[in-house]
Amino acid sequence: MKITKETAGQLAWEKMQDLIPAVVQDAHSGRVLMQGYMNQESLAKTLETKKVTFYSRSKQRLWMKGETSGNTLDLVDISADCDQDSLLILVKPNGPTCHTGASTCWFNSEVPTMTFIAELEQTLALRKDADPSTSYTAELYSKGIKRIAQKVGEEGVETALAAVVHDKEELKNESADLLYHLIVLLQASNMSLNDAIDILKARHNK
Repeated sequence: MKITKETAGQLAWEKMQDLIPAVVQDAHSGRVLMQGYMNQESLAKTLETKKVTFYSRSKQRLWMKGETSGNTLDLVDISADCDQDSLLILVKPNGPTCHTGASTCWFNSEVPTMTFIAELEQTLALRKDADPSTSYTAELYSKGIKRIAQKVGEEGVETALAAVVHDKEELKNESADLLYHLIVLLQASNMSLNDAIDILKARHNK
């Protein structure tokens, strides 16, 4: 169930003694960032301000994530599970989420493959305005769309050739190069993988 001001009252507040666990997930990468608790007041505050606010059991008060560090969580969406006794909150994090300085409180866990791709895309996006001498990516951006597009073409051909000759190791390496350069090309065009994925979703649903 999507949570709005109108549906918030339908949650299992009485069953959960007015304190519902809330799992926070990065809306872009899908990485699970943290888990907190919400009462009716903190949920209402979150929906109103679009900044994720919890109820702190230790401080016994409302607590907006990042109120002292500045590492706030911008609300994207909130939904409840099938029993309406737990919440999934999609956010845009402003800085690291964990108090240790890590991006997630589960910083020792393995990163899911698709999450890594999303985080790689974010890293490559940050290189657009970087000094060309600092990295290959920044240098590539500085050479412009035509050069980046040329690299995508080159890597595409090399990927296809590796497949034709059944060189699986080379196919893996060339596929990685192709994906990397494609992400850079999309970013240079002020687009993202999501734009291509949206097309795939639309085709899949037909």
